Order: sequence, then structure tokens, then C-alpha cells
Amino acid sequence: MKCPACNYKETKVIDSRMNAEGTSIRRRRECLKCAKRFTTHEYIEHVSLMIVKKDGRRQAYDRARIINGMMKACEKRPVSVVQVENIAIEIERELQKRYDREVAASVIGELIMEKLYDLDEVAYVRFASVYRQFRDVKHFMNEIKDILEREKEKM
Repeated sequence: MKCPACNYKETKVIDSRMNAEGTSIRRRRECLKCAKRFTTHEYIEHVSLMIVKKDGRRQAYDRARIINGMMKACEKRPVSVVQVENIAIEIERELQKRYDREVAASVIGELIMEKLYDLDEVAYVRFASVYRQFRDVKHFMNEIKDILEREKEKM
């Protein structure tokens, strides 16, 4: 594993931990040259899903894109990286169960919004604003009204 700081090719594993579901291993590593510490994740490789975009283009599924999108939505919110990674794992598991080869990008977007709604409503609105391409304050207000309605129904 190459060091992200100095690109030296030899590192040692300091600590390894399996996630609660047993589907990935988190490894803390240290560079043997510069002593920089970093984390890597090891996952089971599944048959690659293809994402079908709105315009019909196909793109290989990439968990990192899902995590990055959620991390942007969760910025400055009380949401940990571990929570975001666990959501990405849940989404991936669900996609692997329901789809063989291809899945519409809209399905993934809706799954992310569903999970973010349960995790943090502000992060949900942030993600929805980009995903649904809100063009003005009216769209934000409508989404917030929907959230408030759902909260009333829960009570």
C-alpha cells in the first residue's frame, strides 16, 4: 500500500478492525519511511453494478461517490464518518439484493435521501437541494413543509 504523503510503497498495519456487519475491515497503517499514519478499508468485491444516468449513459457503481455526496450534505452536522460509511454499506447491500447488473441513478438518489432523512434532516435537505436541483427558495420551503408534515404524522 502506497503512503499518501510520500508515495513510499512499504507500510505496516498497526491495527485492523472488522465493521459490525463483518463486511469490511478497517486498517490503520504507518509508512515505514515518513511515519505518516493513514486508514484503508477492505471490502468484499461484488459483481459490479452499472448506474444508468438520466441521459442513458452508464457508469460503474462507486461507493466513494455516495460517501462524498453524503459527506458534503453532512458538513458541520453532528454526523460521523462512520455513520455515513454505514449508510453507504446499507445502500450497497440493498442494491446488490434488488438489482443484478444495472440500477437507475434515481433509485440510488432516493435511497440516500431516505437514509439521510432518518439520520439528519438538515443533511437531508442539503442533499435533496442538489439532487432535486432546487432553483429557488420555494423549493426549499416546500421540502421543509413536507418534513414538518411528516413530523406531525409521527406524533
